[in-house]
Parts: sequence; C-alpha cells; structure tokens
Amino acid sequence: MISQFFVLSQRGDHIVFRDYRGEVPKGSAEIFFRKVKFWNDDEAEEAPPVFNVDGVNYIHVKVAGLFFVVTTMVNVSPSLLLELLQRIARVTKDYLGVLNEDSLRKNFILVYELLDEVIDFGYPQTTSTEVLKSYIFNEPIMVDAGRLPPLGPAAMFMQGTKRMPGTAVTKSVVATEPGGKKREEIFVDIIERISVTFSSSGYILTSEIDGTIQMKSYLTGNPEIRLALNEDLSIGRTGSSYDYRSSSGGGTVILDDCNFHESVHLDSFDIDRTLTLIPPDGEFAVMNYRMTQEFKPPFRVTALIEEAGPSRAEVLLKIRADFSANATANTITVQMPVPSYTMRASFELEAGAVGQTTDFKEGSRRLEWNLKKIVGGSEHTLRAKLTFSQESHGNITKEAGPVNMNFTIPMYNASKLQVRYLQIAKKSKAYNPYRWVRYVTQANSYVARL
Repeated sequence: MISQFFVLSQRGDHIVFRDYRGEVPKGSAEIFFRKVKFWNDDEAEEAPPVFNVDGVNYIHVKVAGLFFVVTTMVNVSPSLLLELLQRIARVTKDYLGVLNEDSLRKNFILVYELLDEVIDFGYPQTTSTEVLKSYIFNEPIMVDAGRLPPLGPAAMFMQGTKRMPGTAVTKSVVATEPGGKKREEIFVDIIERISVTFSSSGYILTSEIDGTIQMKSYLTGNPEIRLALNEDLSIGRTGSSYDYRSSSGGGTVILDDCNFHESVHLDSFDIDRTLTLIPPDGEFAVMNYRMTQEFKPPFRVTALIEEAGPSRAEVLLKIRADFSANATANTITVQMPVPSYTMRASFELEAGAVGQTTDFKEGSRRLEWNLKKIVGGSEHTLRAKLTFSQESHGNITKEAGPVNMNFTIPMYNASKLQVRYLQIAKKSKAYNPYRWVRYVTQANSYVARL
C-alpha cells in the first residue's frame, strides 16, 4: 500500500527515509520538495496535502515545520494515509518528548525502530504508544525544548506555517528522570477551535466550536482517573440560549454531539457528568465535542472599504476584544484580500500602537496585520490607503475581502466547558501528584464579510 515514507526539513533535507517496496523511482523526495516549494496553482498558495506527479501519489502533512510524507503507486484512501501520518507524528513526539528537526536527528535510531513496528512492507500495523512500548528498547536522547516550538495537540491538524503554541508537556513517555526519580504529573488541555462568520454590519451569521479534551499522564502504576465536567452539561440540541454573563467556565453547556476515547468508562456520566478512565501512555484525546449553539465570540471584527478617488480606496479594519481583561490573545494575524489591480498600500496604525506590523502581499494581493497580543476589553484599528493601477468600475466591496483572522487565547474557552475536579484514585495519603488543567481557544475560521 505505502511505497515510501520520509521526513524532510524546511530546507528539503532528508531526516528520515524508508523505502518499503522499491517501486517508486529514486529522487522522489527531491521531486516532492520542488513541487511543494514552487507550487504555482493560481487557486492555492500552498500545495494540497495530496497530489500526483508522473503516476506517483504524494500524501503529506506539515507538523512543527517538518514534512511527513508517504508515496504510493496505487489508489489508496487519502484520509487513511493523512490520519496515519498524523499518528506517526504523534507517536514520535510521545517517545522523543519534543518534535523538531534536532530531536529527530539525535534520535534517528529510535525513530527507525518505531517505523519498523508501525509499518511493515508498506502496511500499517499499530500506532498505539502503549502497545509499542513492548517492542521499543532504545532510550531517547533529550533535546532542549526551547530551540523550536513544541508540537501542541491542535497542531496535528494544521497545514502550512500556521501553528499554535505548544500546550502539551515536552517529556518522553519512556525517558527516565535524572536520579531515577519520576515526577508524578498529569496534564489536561481543553483545546477549542472556533469558526465564526460575521456580516458586513457585524452580526453573527454562523458560529461553531470544535473542541478536544487532551490528556497526557506521567503517573506511575496506571491509577484510575476521575474527570468531572460541568454538572449542567447537556448533549444534543435543546434550543436553550447561551448565558452571555460569563465566559470563564461553569454554568450550562450545550453540546451538539461528542465522542470519547476507548479507555473512558461512562457508567456515571449521565448521573454526575464524570468520566472514569485509566489513561494509556502517550498523549490522547479523552473527548471530542462539537457545539453549534449560540455563543459569545471572543472578537468582533468589522471592515469597511470605500472609494477615495478614481484609482484609490481606503480600508478601515477594527477589532474589539469581547473577553475579560484577565485574558490575553497572542499571535493575532488579520488578512484581507484586496482587488487584483491594487498596486500598493500604505498603512496608518493607531496612536501608541506597540507590537503591531503591517504588510501588503503583492503576490496574493492581500493586506496583512499582525498583533503580538490583545488584552481583553481593548479595541484596535488599522487604516490602509490603496492605490490601483486602473480606475475602479463597479462595487469594489465585491472584489475585496472577506477578512480572515487567526489567534490563540490561553486560559479561555468560548463554550464554558470546565473541569470541576481531577481525582486520582491512589490509596496513599502522601501521594499528591501535580495536576495541570489548561484552556486554549484558537481560530479555525474567523471571517468578516465586507
């Protein structure tokens, strides 16, 4: 099924390469990298995750700046191979602690050992971190996690250069601690990716939340875990309205649907909304959920473009942070396509603006506004003056926009889903492990129409 598997750096260097069948011509990695690097499709700036060159199918994902690629000569389900690549990246991170170019190069023997167990003659065998522990004997060489951003749980589903800050712990599931003593820790991340579409007047047209409760355990003895969620959690559409008075967690939460990891027992879930499980090794999703009920979006985005002459126009972008001042959004990027005949753009930031940059991307004809951080309750404005190569004919709002926004907000969740308590069933009174519960909200699709 799979002919080759390889991992390339951002420069196109081979880090890992395995040829399982010998049927794909040599140089496939170079062909893939050139195709991706110089992708020239007018409809897309980046190469799609699946494409064909000279009869060879290339399937890839980009994780933490690395290309994970498989090639095949046969007609195989693309979604199956994309999922396999994501799981290989996840398992590699579990064993190395940090997933980046340095860690792969220093642990290439361990990585090849993992690949030999995950794929046999091109056929996937297992991608379970826990099952693989019985067959893996090499110890990982730990690297400095600060060199490159670690792989966060949500980054597994991100393509291109978009990446959220790492929220998962950066330790290997098999590495021994210095001195032989293991620190008892358990990490729970609630990751929410929100999609919102605003009308030209600022009203919400569509809104949706895709959420994941992610867990990684470093507890010895595999103790039983009890994870309690909101008592007023409802599953299924009930028509109830959202309480706008609070967005910090707690209260009524209405989910359209959800699914759970196979290790989760739901015996008491219907009674007190408590999940019981014995966490397996490695990072895994305890629960995935979806919410389309009305919720309060963290940002209000408005955009206006008006003609300022026969070959000029002015753009006004405004962002208002509708969340508590205790929270801060990071790495905000706002992009707005402009008419294809736009020659140049000049920008005017608000007085006292700090940590903000602007740019006009001539190749793709779009404005880009980057903000280092936005504190809750604040408002920011950008003005841009456009110069056209020809006179504008008709309504320029039809040729510009929509505005797209990307951001990350730590310790904030739009759905109000909350972990009430995390209980570890171990009889010793002196046993008091560290429990880390963190919340992250990021934009999946945040769009404002003109």
